[in-house]
Amino acid sequence: MVDVRQLTKRFGSHQVLKGIDLSVPTGTLLGVLGPNGAGKTTVINCLTTLLQPDGGYATIAGYDVVKQPAAVRALIGLTGQFAAVDEELTGRENLILFGRLLRLSRREAQRRAASLLDQFDLAAAADRPVKTFSGGMRRRLDLAASIVAEPLVLFLDEPTTGLDPRSRQQLWAVVRDLKQRGITILLTTQYLEEADALADRIVVIDQGQVIAEGTADDLKDRVGGAFCEIRLVNLQDAAKVKQVLVDVGELSGDGPYAIAAPQGVATLADVIQRLAAAGIAVADISLRRPSLDDVFFALTREGEG
Repeated sequence: MVDVRQLTKRFGSHQVLKGIDLSVPTGTLLGVLGPNGAGKTTVINCLTTLLQPDGGYATIAGYDVVKQPAAVRALIGLTGQFAAVDEELTGRENLILFGRLLRLSRREAQRRAASLLDQFDLAAAADRPVKTFSGGMRRRLDLAASIVAEPLVLFLDEPTTGLDPRSRQQLWAVVRDLKQRGITILLTTQYLEEADALADRIVVIDQGQVIAEGTADDLKDRVGGAFCEIRLVNLQDAAKVKQVLVDVGELSGDGPYAIAAPQGVATLADVIQRLAAAGIAVADISLRRPSLDDVFFALTREGEG
């Protein structure tokens, strides 16, 4: 549904995109991660025809974003980093306005507005001015506005930035529902747990280039396998722990400590038994896999090197 090959973009002397490749199959969600300034929003702006790339090509459902921008715009929806709704209008009036701008009949715009207000749990506040909405309600309304015309592809550019955890979870539920309905989604985010929770595949961009891609599990395996995380009651026991576990593996960290667990639960059980036998007090011990935070920091450090 979305195909991007060697996309480049320059602003003056600054090369923002240096040959980006992306592919999003129909009905899936691609998460795009990267630090500030990596080029995530520039990619979105090129794909949604807001910017013209300098090189490479990109297609949406087979339509070229440079040569056929009107056809592309008819197929997509966009939720940017900031809510693009009119605060003086009510929620219902905003959605009807968007529908009319997208050339829906008045009756169809009203029908879509009512349906979306129900779907996004905004019906009770539908006829209140948007300036009275909470941040989470505004973002849900903004997302609803982006799908008034039932797009094939939805671009979400850091849609949950600034939201509290409850509002973020509510928006996640909406995004999952949109994907289940067959909408293809490209999501940029700085919240790594968001990509972990929502994305079918993840691309990591740094300094205008794709530095890694795959499923969340693929990327976690790239950083390393499972490990035991150990929190000691007395940090002074660290040297003793290293001696006790010397033939299990190398202890790393400075509290909590970590040791590779190639055999998973079996390694964890062995570590627990050894520490107990040595009389070492443990505040907590657990079996962990690398998180996307670990992946992100490891990959961006590689890029710096």
